[in-house]
Amino acid sequence: MENPLLGNPPLPQFPEIRPEHVEPAVREVLAANRARIDELTRLPDPTFATLVEPLEELHHRTARTWSPVSHLNAVANSGELRISYHACLPLLSAYQTDLAQSEPLYTAYSNIARQEGARLAPAQRTVLEHAVRDFRLAGVALPAERKQRFKQVMLELTQLQAKFEENVLDAANQWSHRVSDPAQLLGLNEILVEQARARAAQRGLTGWVLTLDQPTYVAVMTDAAHEPLRRVFYEAWNTRASDRGPDAGRWDNAQVMQDILAHRHEAARLLDFDNFAQYALASRIAHSVEEVLEFLQQLATVARSAAQAEFAELTAFAGRPLAAWDVGFYAEALQRERFQVSQEELRPYFPLPRVLAGLFEVAGRLFGIRVQERSAPVWHADVRFFDITDSGGARVGGFYLDAYARTGKRSGAWMDECVGRKRLHSGAALPIAYLVCNFLPAADGRPALLTHDDVVTLFHEFGHGLHHLLTRVDYPSIAGINGVAWDAVELPSQFLENYAWNAEVLQGISGHWESGAPLPQELQRRLIATRSFHAGLAMVRQLEFALFDFRIHAQYDPARGARILPILQEVREQVSVIPVPPWNRFPNSFGHVFAGGYAAGYYSYKWAEVLAADAFSAFEECGVFDPATARRFLDSILSRGGSRDALEAFVEFRGRPPQVAALLRQHGMTAPKAAA
Repeated sequence: MENPLLGNPPLPQFPEIRPEHVEPAVREVLAANRARIDELTRLPDPTFATLVEPLEELHHRTARTWSPVSHLNAVANSGELRISYHACLPLLSAYQTDLAQSEPLYTAYSNIARQEGARLAPAQRTVLEHAVRDFRLAGVALPAERKQRFKQVMLELTQLQAKFEENVLDAANQWSHRVSDPAQLLGLNEILVEQARARAAQRGLTGWVLTLDQPTYVAVMTDAAHEPLRRVFYEAWNTRASDRGPDAGRWDNAQVMQDILAHRHEAARLLDFDNFAQYALASRIAHSVEEVLEFLQQLATVARSAAQAEFAELTAFAGRPLAAWDVGFYAEALQRERFQVSQEELRPYFPLPRVLAGLFEVAGRLFGIRVQERSAPVWHADVRFFDITDSGGARVGGFYLDAYARTGKRSGAWMDECVGRKRLHSGAALPIAYLVCNFLPAADGRPALLTHDDVVTLFHEFGHGLHHLLTRVDYPSIAGINGVAWDAVELPSQFLENYAWNAEVLQGISGHWESGAPLPQELQRRLIATRSFHAGLAMVRQLEFALFDFRIHAQYDPARGARILPILQEVREQVSVIPVPPWNRFPNSFGHVFAGGYAAGYYSYKWAEVLAADAFSAFEECGVFDPATARRFLDSILSRGGSRDALEAFVEFRGRPPQVAALLRQHGMTAPKAAA
């Protein structure tokens, strides 16, 4: 039986991939890689061409084999796939650590950098610089005993992070809430209500069954007039995988989080860093723990006073003290009263097909590309595939779009690499991306209808996609999003969000799903006016997440443990204004930090938002579709991947270092005196 994960097809053969294919494919690829690496380390006089390029090819091959598996684990999770996925984690972790701790390879890379560096192209020198840095960060220079312990810690950490994510997924998937009285559904959109009715019928029940997917949770919190329903959903969502709530203790991540932080701290200490935050900053723009904390606290100084005023006004509008599950509902009501616009009112004007066509037009006008759908092997009937071609008609890449929420799929939205770009002596490959969202699906002959928040999310993820797809870098380790400093990786995504608020773009991406009429000018004007509505509350929420994440990593003390809830409480007292019930267990489902790549890095959203706002201000100065500015952005940032220092690339584009003023202006705030 041929294994669909092997053989290097142009695209993964998703319909053919089965759990039983996973472990044999991974074992075969890793064994072949190890044999090839053994040959490479025996070369008498290794060069960039004879050693580094072949290793880049091996990295590419490993990623291509594992990417479909990791992706399916996130979007089509099953018990059988989990078993196969977990069986491979120790294999991959051991392989990656062995590679990163290889003294012969480290010596060879260092020698090549010293002997050939002056003759190599800038991108080639960056490949070497990143590799040498990463060898050191993996403990290549450690004594044998510490090196082995580092390897074991990283293996266990990989397994713990996977367990964290599974607990969150299971806690969400198993929970549902049955409603018998239609009055309890007042305010919810008819698509969601109809889906809940159909779900109840499928289960042989009368009434409606609501589930804990992200679109339903957001809809309940912002639109449900029935306060008890909001509280039920708030509690279920904010106690997922914890010791509280409707399934208290069943999938509790408390010990998993403790173990994750302990392992990260130990890994950092083995490499002689004071803490994991310091270790994480070794490959980022920000250079010190103090610099990050000062940046976050600087923003908090401005945002908290704005948030306090906004919350006081909201409380007065509600005419009573607000619980955490009331804020979204009354904020939506206040926004509707002030601006005469609501997210649900906007839905009919943003059918997904129209939004996609408008989004692709924006990308075409900016960067000279064309996006066209075509058939491809997919993992679910709702998934679509698109090719991207340049202005001359040459194909430059492609992406999958998995737009809708469903059981077995992780919540949230993200972009990830399916295939990385490469152009080596051994062959070439064009970049392929996964774009994943969790929108309400189409129903009853209607297309999927998006809120404007959904539209912004789609633009955000497509911005990540453009970063991956428009790269011109030939080496996989620094092509697209690879090798980009983590606190700059959100720049393209947050930059593109700006276009979802532009009047001209709103006309192009909107069209009533029945009449085709674009968003009326007056409604459009009112929507744009909402951009800075409750900007203070939104910013302090992000700062709460960022400070919490950074402090639990920077201030971890083995003698005291992780102090997760006490540190969260301290952060909330410093920056938050909305009261949170003591049983809230938000950290237990904070996948960005405990399962994803944002450990000691959630501050990157705000850090990169400064870069994005300042970059967009260059477009505002010249015209948001100015060809010269767009070409400069493409050449300096989007196409460069990790081949150039992110801050240097920004300065090349903007002509100066980034300034925080553009971000604060965007949100109707004033820069503090110390800001720069």
